[in-house]
Amino acid sequence: MTENLRIERRPGVVHVTFERPERHNAFTQAMYAGLHDLCDELASDTSVKVLVLQGAGGRAFAAGNEISDFLKQDAVAYEDWIRELLGKLYALPQVTIAAVDGVCVGGGLAVATHCDLRVATPHSRFGYPIAKTLGNALAAPIVYRCAAVFGEPLTREMLLGARLVGAERAYSVGAITAVTETLEQEVNALVDSVLGLSSVTLAATKSQLADYSTRVEAAPDGDEDLLREVYTGEDFKEGVRAFLAKEKPAFR
Repeated sequence: MTENLRIERRPGVVHVTFERPERHNAFTQAMYAGLHDLCDELASDTSVKVLVLQGAGGRAFAAGNEISDFLKQDAVAYEDWIRELLGKLYALPQVTIAAVDGVCVGGGLAVATHCDLRVATPHSRFGYPIAKTLGNALAAPIVYRCAAVFGEPLTREMLLGARLVGAERAYSVGAITAVTETLEQEVNALVDSVLGLSSVTLAATKSQLADYSTRVEAAPDGDEDLLREVYTGEDFKEGVRAFLAKEKPAFR
C-alpha cells in the first residue's frame, strides 16, 4: 500500500485499487508518483502478465485530478509529468485492464484510455467535462488517444459538448469490452484468459501498437505553448477558484 494506492499481487497479476472514495478517487500527485514507480518496476518484470486498475467505493474509477495540486507547481510541467506516466502505462508489456465502476472522467479517463482493455458496470460514465468545470485543455496526445478508443464523434461530444457517455454507448463503439453487473467476475475471467496466452505474442503486439500510436498521436508543433496559454489564462484561474469554492464558474 502506497499513499491511496492498494497494490495486490498474485502469480502473474498485479491489481491496483485507487483508494480515495471520499474524493471519487481523484488522483493526487502522490498517487501519480506511486503509479510512475509501479510502471517503472513492471516494465522489466516478465513474471507479471496482467495489470488491473480499479477505483474503490463503487461510485468512481477516478474523477479527474486533485485540483489543489495544480496550484503548487507549474501546471504545464505537471501535465507533462502526468502524460509521461500515461506513456509508461501504455508501453507496458503487460496487458492492462481498467475495471470501471462509476464515473471515469478527466485524469481517470486518460488512465483508462491508456489501458489495453476496459470493462464497466452499467451505471459507469465517461467523459472530459472540462469546458464547464475548469476551463483548461488537454495535451493533444491525450485527445488523440481518446479519439482512438471512443472515436472522433464521441470525443468531440465529450469535449465540445461537455457531455458524459454512458457504458452502453461506450460498448456500442467498442471502447469497452463488456458491460456487466458482476464486474469482479468479468475481470477475473478476462485475467484468467490472458494468463493462458502467449507472452511473446502479447508483448510483440503491444510493441507494434505502441509504435503506431507514438507516430500518429504525437503532439503537434506549438502544443505546449497552447497549453501554457490556457493554464495561465483567466478561464483556468476562474475554474480552479470556483471548483475549490464549490461554486459554478463564471467563464469569460
